[in-house]
Amino acid sequence: MVTIKDIAKVAGVSPSTVSRVVSNHPRISKETSQKVKRIMEEMGYHPNVMAKSLVSKTTQTLAIVLPRPAEELFQDFFFGELLRGILTQSARAGYDMLLTAATSPHDESETVSRLVFGRRVDGIILLSSRVNDPLIDMLDKHKFPTVLIGRTDEHPNILSVDNNNEQAAYDATAHLIVQGHERIGFVSGPPALTVARDRMQGYQRALREAGLPIRSEWVVEGEFLQQSGYRAMSFLMGLPERPSGLVVIDDVVGFGVLRGLTELGYKVPDDLSLVSFNNIALSELAQPPISSIDIGTYQLGYTASQILIRLIQEENVHQTRMIIPHRLIVRESSIHTVAKRS
Repeated sequence: MVTIKDIAKVAGVSPSTVSRVVSNHPRISKETSQKVKRIMEEMGYHPNVMAKSLVSKTTQTLAIVLPRPAEELFQDFFFGELLRGILTQSARAGYDMLLTAATSPHDESETVSRLVFGRRVDGIILLSSRVNDPLIDMLDKHKFPTVLIGRTDEHPNILSVDNNNEQAAYDATAHLIVQGHERIGFVSGPPALTVARDRMQGYQRALREAGLPIRSEWVVEGEFLQQSGYRAMSFLMGLPERPSGLVVIDDVVGFGVLRGLTELGYKVPDDLSLVSFNNIALSELAQPPISSIDIGTYQLGYTASQILIRLIQEENVHQTRMIIPHRLIVRESSIHTVAKRS
């Protein structure tokens, strides 16, 4: 069986250097690391992960806590792109990923507690943030390496990667206002989620600054699912006075909006203009193509993984909250200009 000493002899380095390469130690040069890894591959050497974990007290594994319910996650292309960013960076750094999900808050806390106190992972990435989240409370209390994709007001020491969602929703709403819309609705997400709350605030701020009405009947809350957008159209388009423009919390929800409008006989953007969020690849292929806020989904995941690994390796992380910039991608769903009332 090939050993570390065998690798060291062929590579012309010390056994301790080979050990550091196996552990992805940051002080090993790129050239040395590549040379040693090439020789390891040629000689068929595979590190003993269990032994390495016992010696180093690390697992080289990160956990991703999936939002509840997990089945919704795989219906939203946003999470696929987010996971792609996380996995790309973690693989480059030599970390494996463990995905975990639960059906209730209690089960979620139990699952994460086993991972934390059983030292089965070195760090945790949370894919969503809720207001007054007990899971964040627990992780912060025990100072376990954690990165939140989102934000939390209650725990300023928790590292987070986020967008300025309030400003993003403001920009989406302002775009519709510039197009001449005075009756603008909002298809939102669950109010317990921070992202839904922040985007609601941005939507309302844009309307207030423009002197336009904020009407509760034009706001529909739901889940991040096509069905939510579909059901919202049955309600909104049946109102005596309906919106002419709509901000939608997520592209997938926007697909449901388009389907609902089509079945009801309305056209986008002639009868209703639409702006949504995330700019997933399919938004450009929709009929009509959907205007969407690009939030840098891949970069959110990549950055979250990157700063978590830095934290685990005790490198300096200068910011507790990192903001990924957003931009509005204007397409056919929102470029129909409305004549303003006199």
